[in-house]
Amino acid sequence: MAVQPLNKTKIIKKQKNHPNRFASDKYNRVGASWRTPHGIDSRIRRKFRGNQALPTIGNGSAKKTRHTLANGFKKFLLRNAADLELLLMNNRVYAGEIATTVSAKTRKAIVQRAKELNVRLTNGQARLKKQSNE
Repeated sequence: MAVQPLNKTKIIKKQKNHPNRFASDKYNRVGASWRTPHGIDSRIRRKFRGNQALPTIGNGSAKKTRHTLANGFKKFLLRNAADLELLLMNNRVYAGEIATTVSAKTRKAIVQRAKELNVRLTNGQARLKKQSNE
């Protein structure tokens, strides 16, 4: 059986969707990534009624569940097999995620070692070649 998280707290998302930059829907030259408005006459910056709301500090998620995955673990990036030893004491809080830059040979070694150390991997099956029955 796979290792279970130490404390599985229900994650409550305050903000459902990410705030888009003002006028990003109007002009192609303005990207959707949020930037705070700085114009002297900007009705968004001045927080006029009926306009788009600015993101505030209250929009953040709870500190207890911040950066927590849906399975209850926090993510820890693994670049080599030695990084896996860091999760030995914290295998019920952190789950390892193998970096995309890791080779298939090293990836296989990491998956094998994680099984020995009882460490959960988020992408343990990714890019592993299947064995044929010949």
